[in-house]
Amino acid sequence: MEEKQPSIIHKASKIISDFFNPLVSLFIFFVFMSIMRYSLRESVLYFLPILLMVILPVIIWLVWNVKTGRYTNMDVSNRIQRKTLYIFIAVCVVAYLTFNYFKNGYIDFVMLFILILLFALQISNYFIKSSMHTAFNVFVAALFFALHIKVGFIWLGIAVLVGVTRVILKRHTPQEVLMGAAIAFVVSFIYLYCNIQFNSEI
Repeated sequence: MEEKQPSIIHKASKIISDFFNPLVSLFIFFVFMSIMRYSLRESVLYFLPILLMVILPVIIWLVWNVKTGRYTNMDVSNRIQRKTLYIFIAVCVVAYLTFNYFKNGYIDFVMLFILILLFALQISNYFIKSSMHTAFNVFVAALFFALHIKVGFIWLGIAVLVGVTRVILKRHTPQEVLMGAAIAFVVSFIYLYCNIQFNSEI
């Protein structure tokens, strides 16, 4: 019997879902923020520690765990496997926050709220496997909103599209996608409120 080929919608969903994974979405935001706020030298000094202490270690962790069979796939779709991923990312983010505080004398607001979002998703994971792809893209939309409203709306549309692809690919149920979005909306609202309050005091 001939094996059924994936439909165009399924193929397109996989491309969208793979590209707009949390790490790539955050990377795009950091590049955008660097262009908007910093000189080239300042951008490198700001982003390099994040790259070396968070992004690269998480990529290496994912690849190593998939190769050794501890994770089924790079998405870490398995709810039980996902627990160690949350812990590892949180450790990396805490290490960066500590480094940045002692080196530069301030708490990186964006990374702090990424940590808060991770904790919220970890708690949710005990009850329902919330969609990380959806949650992080909703939060990235909020990060863009703080810099450029139009780009924020565009990224919110991307977040909705990513959520739909996760259901099409059967990586998540609609409830799991909605839960991820709901958690991210709450964290995003708090982030935007704190960001407005902070900027009004400057």
